[in-house]
Amino acid sequence: MSLQKQIMDALKEAMKSKDTTALEALRAIKSELLLAQTQSGAKEELSAEDEIKILQKLVKQRKDSAAIFSEQNRLDLADPEIAQAKIIEQFLPEQLSVEEVEAVVASIIENGSFSGMASMGQVMGLASKELAGKIDGKTISTVVKALLSK
Repeated sequence: MSLQKQIMDALKEAMKSKDTTALEALRAIKSELLLAQTQSGAKEELSAEDEIKILQKLVKQRKDSAAIFSEQNRLDLADPEIAQAKIIEQFLPEQLSVEEVEAVVASIIENGSFSGMASMGQVMGLASKELAGKIDGKTISTVVKALLSK
């Protein structure tokens, strides 16, 4: 089942159950997907990778907003952002653990015989391709820095 069909089904369920938080999150997903689809030069159908990138961007936006609201002691604004992020994450593929990411990055470093922080860009490029959609870029970056600085 395509992501857009899943979103529409979830949207209908949220409307029936009058779940406003889910409705907001699902409408945001639908809006972003439609915008990406109708951009000039865009194909009719978005690839699965593009859809995952859009969902990851939406989750990151929500988490960043929640962090800012929490810093300002505005939990009334942070809680809905966190709830929406959890709803959006349901449509992402299962995320890898940090240990699994470390194993993948370590094998990339070994196979390419990279060493030192000078090769961070190369390792990040390879790791980002291999782990696309499975973990956020910030975690990949943190793991790469830690392993290259050893």
